[in-house]
Amino acid sequence: MARPLRLEFAGALYHVTSRGDRREDIYLTDDDRNAYLDILGKVCERYNWIVHAYCLMDNHYHLLIETLDSNLSKGMRQLNGVYTQHFNRTHRRVGHVYQGRYKAIIVQKEVYLLELARYVVLNPVRARMVRAAKDWAWSSYRATAGQTDAPNWLDTEWIIDHFSNRRMTAIDRYRQFVAAGKNQPSIWEQLRNQIYISNEDYIEKVQKKITKEADISEIPSNQRRPIPKSLKHYEQKHKERDRAIMAAYHSGGYSMKEIAIYFELHYTSISRIINGRQYAQ
Repeated sequence: MARPLRLEFAGALYHVTSRGDRREDIYLTDDDRNAYLDILGKVCERYNWIVHAYCLMDNHYHLLIETLDSNLSKGMRQLNGVYTQHFNRTHRRVGHVYQGRYKAIIVQKEVYLLELARYVVLNPVRARMVRAAKDWAWSSYRATAGQTDAPNWLDTEWIIDHFSNRRMTAIDRYRQFVAAGKNQPSIWEQLRNQIYISNEDYIEKVQKKITKEADISEIPSNQRRPIPKSLKHYEQKHKERDRAIMAAYHSGGYSMKEIAIYFELHYTSISRIINGRQYAQ
């Protein structure tokens, strides 16, 4: 499978993650975490980034970064590179700190930022490291919930303003929103074409924007294929259910799980239909 191309443009919002080499811890002490946040702040200032949410786990991190300029890769090289130098110097080590390159998913801000921000701060809760988001000191939750001051590079207002015009009411609703997210379906079920969490119109808009600025041949085919039709479209177009399922799957826009839910079948049934027909051809 081709690695997703780094799509960069002014005003893009990304969910960025990077994991420790061999899944080892990238923060051994609280001083490491403070150093990372200090480096992140300097990178935000230098590259004109805005962070909407973050969470530092033990062996990886999550960031929701908005790039006001088209410079995600430059900033990430600085962020991961400078922190690697700090970590190796502090702990008298050499070599890689991170496992490969970082992962970046393009997020449709107006539709998915709130959900992604909740997902990010709930990571330690899902990992059963703490009982509630407020109990983890190394995420943006406390600043967004009004429990601590936010650093200059962290924008809490965009999120809070969505809940109410009255600040205290908005903060209370934000806390309830996060608490209610513990048992929500995984946001990654919304992932499209390897690199988008967005609706179809937004993907088409981004692809048009990118192709004006870059050689289309540089973009992996699975990221520039036509936007798939709705699942209802495939169901109505193909009288035979299995053919509708195959058409939907090969459109590249839907996972087996999404198709299973729509057609009210078990995931394994969808797998048998797809794989069985592939072998029969």
